[in-house]
Amino acid sequence: MQAAQGGNSSTMLVMMGVMFVGFYFLMIRPQMKKQKQEKKFQDDLKVGSRVVLTSGLHGRIAQIQEDGVVIETLSGKLKFEKAAISREFTENRFGEKATKAAAEKTADKKEIETEKK
Repeated sequence: MQAAQGGNSSTMLVMMGVMFVGFYFLMIRPQMKKQKQEKKFQDDLKVGSRVVLTSGLHGRIAQIQEDGVVIETLSGKLKFEKAAISREFTENRFGEKATKAAAEKTADKKEIETEKK
């Protein structure tokens, strides 16, 4: 009888290990991957990009600050946390022309700033 109980507990440990590995690959790993993608997206934000916030507000990034971003909307400029930005809207709606125009605009601003110094 003692031998039967020892085999049963080792089988139970193996099953718990398999369940933990399953949870890791089905739940924990995809969530970590999604968090990394969101962090990369927030770090790659550029001035001039059109974005949609989690609240549904559409606007253009006017400034990027250490603690957030300033979004320019039709009603004015508002400051939000970077985490409030849901997705970039520039490429989806305006195509490659808008992203090229935004890049040129930021390059022009940098050029003007260096000339002032």
